Amino acid sequence: MDMQKQPQQPSRAQPQPPEGCLVVAIRIPVRIFVFLVVLPVRLLWDAFAAVARFLWRYVLAPVGRAIGWTLHGLLVVPLIWLYRYLLTPLGHALVWLYARVLTPIGHALVWFHARVLTPIGHAVVWLLTPVAKAVARVFDMLGTALYWIARVLVVLPVLVLWRYVLAPAGHVLGIVLREIGEALGHAWRAAGYVARAAGRVLGTLFRWIFLEPARWVYRTVLTPAGHVVRDLVLHPVAEAARAIGRAVRQARADLRRALFGEPRRPAPVDRREPRGRDTRTLDG
Repeated sequence: MDMQKQPQQPSRAQPQPPEGCLVVAIRIPVRIFVFLVVLPVRLLWDAFAAVARFLWRYVLAPVGRAIGWTLHGLLVVPLIWLYRYLLTPLGHALVWLYARVLTPIGHALVWFHARVLTPIGHAVVWLLTPVAKAVARVFDMLGTALYWIARVLVVLPVLVLWRYVLAPAGHVLGIVLREIGEALGHAWRAAGYVARAAGRVLGTLFRWIFLEPARWVYRTVLTPAGHVVRDLVLHPVAEAARAIGRAVRQARADLRRALFGEPRRPAPVDRREPRGRDTRTLDG
């Protein structure tokens, strides 16, 4: 549609009726007590939620997938085979039995009902109708008497009990339960704020007590010390090791020449080419 929707005006909050002294007297102690009870419960709830998420991600979900694969292999595949190779042929056999055997029998029974049982039923109804009317009249009078007896002995006392006892008590109990619910909500939210603030404080303390000193030690002490060790110790040791290796290889070669003489040089390969003036060229 081309027409833009007009923004709806926020509805004005209806003024709440003034609360009585009973509501105020119940609200403050209930909220204090509930806050003291709910705060530890909220902290335990957050810890339990973190543990539950860890268990779900790394324990329950893999186990569930493994169980699902196992059930698929042990149940679904055999059930599919059972349905395809046993239940389907059995169903076809039952359909054939219904069409060829049960349906003719049903038609015969319907004919017997229409020709025999229906006339007998009409006769019985014609004979029993006066008796049924008399019995219905007797039950009607008994029902009226029982109604008035129950009204006088049960309904009227229950109405008096509800109007003068249960309704006032329910009103007071509703006020108490409402205040307890509101106190629980406020305490739960406050406990959440306290738990988040405590988590942030603990995270900050852990960072400043452990991570920042460790980072400072690594950056200002270990890294320069590592560079010094690398430049003054490791590099000279590596050069000395390479020099020693070269010296050992040279001494080994000298010892081999002293014991066995100079190694034989490879014989020149005869390329079957004439030498001197008779050297062949591409033209000759």
